[in-house]
Amino acid sequence: MPTYPFSDITDAEVTNVQARIKTAKGDIVIALDPVAGPLATKNFVSLIKKGYYDGLTFHRVEEDFVIQGGDPTGTGSGGPGYRFPDDPVTKPYVDGTLAMANAGPNTNGSQFFICKGPICQNLGPSYSIFGQVTSGMDVVKAITKGDVMTTVTLEPLGT
Repeated sequence: MPTYPFSDITDAEVTNVQARIKTAKGDIVIALDPVAGPLATKNFVSLIKKGYYDGLTFHRVEEDFVIQGGDPTGTGSGGPGYRFPDDPVTKPYVDGTLAMANAGPNTNGSQFFICKGPICQNLGPSYSIFGQVTSGMDVVKAITKGDVMTTVTLEPLGT
């Protein structure tokens, strides 16, 4: 089995966990789904624990489609310096879906998107799904290009 910078993250660290993205517009709370996206979830948790996302922006915002962040350059082409394979997509993209953004098959890094409209339903199964917004969809819909993720933290599911 290949090793990745997040290979040290255990199954227990990604089970019954949610992420909280704090922004000036409010919090976005996302229940992580390690069953749907085991590699993507472990990667996301690893990067959060390192403070990777703190202070980064949502560099792409598309009306009725997605908000996208996780690029340290803010251009849409940056990442953590490694790539990892896609997790198979077994469910549809709906409002609030958290998925990996990528530049083609098996090019996942640090960028992610959150679905916020009907256009997401037209996506093919190319983007690993690894969570669902449980609180803060109003914040997702209010995000504009350049808005900052003040902090991204982990907490027990449902808190």
